[in-house]
Amino acid sequence: MKKILVIHGPNLQLLGEREVSVYGNVTLKEINEALEKEAQALGVELVLLQSNHEGAIVDRIGHSAQEFSGVLINPAAYTHTSVAIRDALAACGLPAVEVHLSPIYKREDFRRHSMTAPACIAQVTGFGKDSYLLGLRGLVAYISKIKIVKKATAARKRK
Repeated sequence: MKKILVIHGPNLQLLGEREVSVYGNVTLKEINEALEKEAQALGVELVLLQSNHEGAIVDRIGHSAQEFSGVLINPAAYTHTSVAIRDALAACGLPAVEVHLSPIYKREDFRRHSMTAPACIAQVTGFGKDSYLLGLRGLVAYISKIKIVKKATAARKRK
C-alpha cells in the first residue's frame, strides 16, 4: 500500500478560528478526516503531521524517502520564506504537491511567491478544504503513472 506524508505547516492548527474570512470555518480535524476518507477510497495510507517548527518539517521530509511514495504539503507561511523546506523537498526525491486553502495569487504581494513550489510536481490553491483532496488525488494518480512507466521500462530492458 502506498503511503503519503501529509504536512500541515504553521498555524494550521488554528483553522476554523483564525481569519475565517480568508480560510473559512473548516478545521484541521475536518480536513484530516476528509483526507483519511479520500485516502481510503484511493487505497493509500496517510501519515499526518502539523508543525509550527521549520526544523521539524525539514527533519520529517528528510527521513521520508524510504517510507513514503509522496508528500502532500501545505507549508503555510513557510511557502514564502523557507529555502530549507524547499531544499528538503528537492533532496528527498519524492513527488510532492503543494496545497493552499486560499488563492495565494490573489492575496498580498509577499504571498504570491512560493519558495517551495519549484520543488513540487504541482500546486493547488484556492479551493479551501478541496485543495487538499484535489492535491491528494493528483499525487496518487502521478505516483501510479510513475510505477506503470517504471514497470514498462523494466520489462523492455529484460527483453
